[in-house]
Amino acid sequence: MQPIIEMKEIVKVYDNGVVANNGVNFTVNKGEIHALVGENGAGKSTLMKILYGIEQPTEGEIIVDGKSVTFKSSLDAIDHKIGMVHQNFMLVPSFTVASNVVLGGEPLKKGLIDRERVLEVTKELSDQFGLFVQPDAIVDSINVGQRQRVEILKTLYRKAEILILDEPTAVLTPQETQDLFKAIRTLVQQGKTVIFITHKLREVKEISDRVTVMRHGKMIGTVDTKDVTREQMANMMVGREVFLNITKPEMHRAEKRMEIKDISFLSETGRPVLREVSFNLYAGEILGIAGVEGNGQTELVEVLTGLKKSAGGRVIVKDEDILDHSPRDIRLKGIAHIPEDRLTNGVAIRASIEENLIVDRYFRAPYKKGVMLDYKLVDTKSKELIKQFSILTPNGKLPVGSLSGGNMQKVIVAREFSSDPYVLIASQPTRGIDVGATEFIREELVRIRTKGCAILLVSADLGEVMSLSDRIVTLYEGKITGVFPKAAEVSEEELGLYMLGIKHQTPEEMEKFL
Repeated sequence: MQPIIEMKEIVKVYDNGVVANNGVNFTVNKGEIHALVGENGAGKSTLMKILYGIEQPTEGEIIVDGKSVTFKSSLDAIDHKIGMVHQNFMLVPSFTVASNVVLGGEPLKKGLIDRERVLEVTKELSDQFGLFVQPDAIVDSINVGQRQRVEILKTLYRKAEILILDEPTAVLTPQETQDLFKAIRTLVQQGKTVIFITHKLREVKEISDRVTVMRHGKMIGTVDTKDVTREQMANMMVGREVFLNITKPEMHRAEKRMEIKDISFLSETGRPVLREVSFNLYAGEILGIAGVEGNGQTELVEVLTGLKKSAGGRVIVKDEDILDHSPRDIRLKGIAHIPEDRLTNGVAIRASIEENLIVDRYFRAPYKKGVMLDYKLVDTKSKELIKQFSILTPNGKLPVGSLSGGNMQKVIVAREFSSDPYVLIASQPTRGIDVGATEFIREELVRIRTKGCAILLVSADLGEVMSLSDRIVTLYEGKITGVFPKAAEVSEEELGLYMLGIKHQTPEEMEKFL
């Protein structure tokens, strides 16, 4: 098969001396779906930014359709029919779907934008490639899956023959993922070439023809997808054996640890975001929240941990209503929290690793002696946690900001797990971290659950929710749509219907399992 992309001996060294790509050779054949995988920091995003003209290589050559090219910007890449759909969508929320598709290249009539043609061309592209959208819908009113289609249509409007899709299924339901895969196959059938960046190895097996694995800025290998297992891909990514399946001992649910009753929350504009959400958390159980991002999960966690004020309800812990108490007061009740945004709420980026490890306990015994900290104890305990949680650092005195994303997340997990939590609220605990750190954190969640902790798990990774949870609640537009008492007995497809609000259980059906 004829190569349409050849990247030869690509080197990228940043001004601070970091080597992001080190002699990478990457070839994509015309008309294939080529998956690109690797841990965070492996260099895959840098490589694709170079291909799209966002970054320029320090050394190396790019060949597109047999011709050597130099891209000084993404406009150069677009001129060579390369398009990229970023993980964070770049749409104007107040514009229509059609206006976003043609933005910057609007069809004109007598010097003015031809509004009728804008709608027509969007519908034509939508029909041609099976990416069905409402051309006149306002982007702010459509769901995540539809917004992604708009992004793809934008690249197709600009005549892209090669599409780079960066983590395209990260926030999609199973149904939306299957719709996307169907559209990708249609694109390829019509002569397009797709580069598919993902961390979901099951999807690599389902959608791609070939897969390239990167590690530490180098190319590890390219293989036919049919000839490699998920475990083998994970091993190539990490450089050691990785166990993708969670071994979870039988659940022994004990006493009620937290009662959430009729929690409501309003946005700054007064829009209901949470609508009388009620459920209980029990010792020895992981309760997973499954929902498309933006349906109230973030606000639920922030209300429960004191980061946002509610619009009503109750949260009972140890016979006390702690709703709308301060984050410190809530922590003193034994509520630990792994936050969704580790940089904003998880760590003090300029503080040391050891300071971050004790930030929730420095003000009380045994760390506080009179008005002074017991620095010897701080040093001893931080060394213990660094070792126990395999945090890769020369010492705990370094700023936490000097760590990789995975190791920074391990600092947060070490702090929260070592607090002997009564309840743990874990929001996106493995987002944006590598396979090895993900494996470690998931094992730790199961370990403390088995020891008797009550855990609320919120994750955009449906596979993670299903593999870790004992019980699952689905959330849509701020309301609970279903509760599944045995996570192992429900399918992704069934959960997806409740996550999209297509199916709802009755209050009576849900009440006995909440």
